[in-house]
Amino acid sequence: MSAQTYKSNRHIFYSCKYHVVFCPKYLRKVLVNGIDIRLKEIIQQVADELECEIIELEVLPDHVHMLCEVDPQFGVHKFVKRVKGLSSSLLRKQFPALKSRIPTLWTHSYFISTVGGAPLAVIKQYIENQKDVVQDTLRYENIQVSPSTLQESKKQVDANA
Repeated sequence: MSAQTYKSNRHIFYSCKYHVVFCPKYLRKVLVNGIDIRLKEIIQQVADELECEIIELEVLPDHVHMLCEVDPQFGVHKFVKRVKGLSSSLLRKQFPALKSRIPTLWTHSYFISTVGGAPLAVIKQYIENQKDVVQDTLRYENIQVSPSTLQESKKQVDANA
């Protein structure tokens, strides 16, 4: 078992890791064809500027999974707001097609969960596996599947996670 590592600022020592998920407006599959790569660069840039750490990051066509560590005095909500705000502005300038597909890049909502209770390796593995899950879904997207088959598939995915 490895020792817990902590970060610090002037006043506190902390270990605050968060699993964050956010989506483009209308869940449109627009994070492709270079947009995904540029988005990763922007997220890392914001993290560096705000002294946050990106532990794992996966950009899928219709959502983003991020495992990050953020100073609790700064707040994870400020970090996510800055990531979404800057990335929307820069990506819509660099990829004009985004402007015609959706009125704004991101939805107002997002998901955040602390990961203090789960081993970090499990969360990282889950995020890494999301790309495989999406690719499998896209492969079978046009096939009619019964509800019982879907339930069995979900059980298999959950068992592997």
